[in-house]
Amino acid sequence: MKGSNHPYRAHLHELTRRLEACLEGSGFNGALIPAGRPPLVFRDDLHYPYRPNPWFCQWCPEAHPGSLIVVRPGNRPLLLFRQEDDYWHMPPIEPSGPWVSEWDIRVVRSTSEARSDIPAGRYLLLGEPDADWEGLAEANPTGITQCLEYLRASKTAYELSCLAEASLRAARGHLAAEHTWRGGGSEFDVHLAYCAAVGQRDDELPYRNIIGFDRHGAVLHYQHLERERPPHSRSFLIDAGASAAGYAADITRTWVADSGDFSALVRALDATQQRLADNVRPGQDFRTLHCTAHLEIGQLLAEAGLVRCGAEEAVDSGVTRTFFPHGLGHLLGLQVHDVAGTAAAGGGDIPRPEGHPFLRLTRTLEAGCVVTIEPGIYFIDMLLDEARADGRRRLIDWDRVGAMYPYGGVRIEDNVVALPEGPRNLTREAFLALEA
Repeated sequence: MKGSNHPYRAHLHELTRRLEACLEGSGFNGALIPAGRPPLVFRDDLHYPYRPNPWFCQWCPEAHPGSLIVVRPGNRPLLLFRQEDDYWHMPPIEPSGPWVSEWDIRVVRSTSEARSDIPAGRYLLLGEPDADWEGLAEANPTGITQCLEYLRASKTAYELSCLAEASLRAARGHLAAEHTWRGGGSEFDVHLAYCAAVGQRDDELPYRNIIGFDRHGAVLHYQHLERERPPHSRSFLIDAGASAAGYAADITRTWVADSGDFSALVRALDATQQRLADNVRPGQDFRTLHCTAHLEIGQLLAEAGLVRCGAEEAVDSGVTRTFFPHGLGHLLGLQVHDVAGTAAAGGGDIPRPEGHPFLRLTRTLEAGCVVTIEPGIYFIDMLLDEARADGRRRLIDWDRVGAMYPYGGVRIEDNVVALPEGPRNLTREAFLALEA
């Protein structure tokens, strides 16, 4: 964390206020928040990559396995920093930076030492249950956890600074990825260039990079990295992020080798995406925005000659879902698909619109909510085959689809903050900063 610690101090005060409000009347007087540990691979002595508890990252910028946060409203937060004696691995370096002045930090060498340093009290535990803290706290009581998850959607100024830094790192990686693709690199080469530009290993990225050339762009979560490049790659879709102090960026771009019809489709979708992003404001029902996106996609499909009907008929008939089968976006923060996207303020869930089972966000946006806006148009065999087999067949221009089919698909995704003064597009902001 750079510069003044005042945004971070205000962030801690806000987290404490939220915790105190959610604990009211519960009988709990504090929370234990473990950093977590990497699990062992089955029948092996190796561990899976470490993914820290996101609740821990919300409070503390540095997460190390075995560490524990103790929060008691009215007291300074306590960090029990695990630094075991170990000649197999390098022990973590003690925390430093402006943020440490807001904490009581104690270095502990063992679980028993950590347990003895926990002040007396009745605690809840936020995070995966861990034998180290068994008997000390009740893990994830439903009502309190739902309360905290709902509030987590509105980001503090400190959190927005972390998300902006993550976006800047990811934008740097995207530019390196495009350069490598245009220079003749394979999917694997692009992945390596991306990681080098971001400065993060695979297991430090918030999610596995989606790097698809040509038809691979039609696979929404394409999971392979081909080592050999196709002789004539037409297009390149990359969905890749970066992390900063536990916060995630989630960005998608699509690049085209020629200047033909598919390139025009990419430009048109980019313009559509920016119009949709301009609606990310407090008070916006995201379900309505998702349905608006389908009308926009319907209009774009008509203008591109892919369908033989108007936008409204394309939506009503389900044709738009053939080409755009996923949700418009989701909450973003400590997790890529952050929690409580469908949560109602008083408990329970807000239903998805009929016919849209994959929408991850149904809430009305509040100030400080950070969302992805990611419309797409894809030529997916399974969905095209379903449309051929029913009444949608007559509404689709199959020759036009065939011409664009080899390109796979296009998706444009930005990370946008809902603010009273208007949306803040962290992604476009990051790319502009790198052009300066």
